[in-house]
Amino acid sequence: MEVSTTLWVLTVVGLAALIGIDFLFGRKPQEVSIREAGVWTVVWIVLAGLFGLGLLALGGGQPAGEFFAGYITEKSLSVDNLFVFVLIMAKFAVPALYQRRVLLVGVLIALVLRAVFIAAGTAIVTSFSWVFYLFGVFLIWTAWKLVQEARGDDRGEEEFEESRLLKAVERRFGVADRYHGTKLWIRQNGKRIMTPMLVVMLAIGTTDILFALDSIPAIFGLTQDPYIVFTANAFALMGLRQLYFLLGGLLEKLVHLSYGLSVILGFIGVKLVLHALHESGVPAPEISIPVSLGVICAVLAVTTVTSLVASRKQAVRAEVDAEGAEKDPVDA
Repeated sequence: MEVSTTLWVLTVVGLAALIGIDFLFGRKPQEVSIREAGVWTVVWIVLAGLFGLGLLALGGGQPAGEFFAGYITEKSLSVDNLFVFVLIMAKFAVPALYQRRVLLVGVLIALVLRAVFIAAGTAIVTSFSWVFYLFGVFLIWTAWKLVQEARGDDRGEEEFEESRLLKAVERRFGVADRYHGTKLWIRQNGKRIMTPMLVVMLAIGTTDILFALDSIPAIFGLTQDPYIVFTANAFALMGLRQLYFLLGGLLEKLVHLSYGLSVILGFIGVKLVLHALHESGVPAPEISIPVSLGVICAVLAVTTVTSLVASRKQAVRAEVDAEGAEKDPVDA
């Protein structure tokens, strides 16, 4: 799909306007209700849907299909970010009143960093076709790693560890011992130091780099159009903040999410390898976008249903065990 400079500028300006509106609604520190989070989640999904329909009208079914496949993939992969966001919020003891602001700025930082990744990825893919082999193998390896981590079942025991870069920044500028509203910098003993608010924003924004390492190659496995790659990532990330408040405790019930994501990443990895073989002149079959979109949606649907069923069974067993313990108390 040929994208003019004018369309790029209009898209970036439009996204910036949406972010500005979102910021205005969330400028006052307050807890986010489930209803508000639900409304905004629907708004961002509808906006993504309208954007996809716009691509359908302008460029036809191919770019629209690539956008929806990329958006759904990035959205599903970004849900895994929420587990880390929960750990970060707990690590820095972020008050509920400030979590909205923290996530908005943190996600904005993540979006800027992903734009850099996408630009670099586009340059590499354009110059070196063999990189598809590398991306494909990496995604398959990541899929296997996700399965291994899921089998370990230690997500609930994890703690967020600050990166060396973030620790270095804290040592360089110093960090206040408490929150000062939404202020990012304060003066203490004549020295300008960071507040925990700024530190947690940087933590969320820079931690997303780790997720971009697999999500960016994954979407390049669905489309090599930088415009679609960027917009799919933008819409997926910008609705992430509301999804954080909407899902809440439901995250713990998505017990099979890692398995579903591993299947999706493995599938896209195989698709990339087949594409690389095809580009090298090997008569390998290529997986079409409609097939990719169908597989991704089917895997997510099955994963969600099986996760909720498994969580329900676990809750029932826990209730039975609790009732049994009350009936047969053990003397100390």
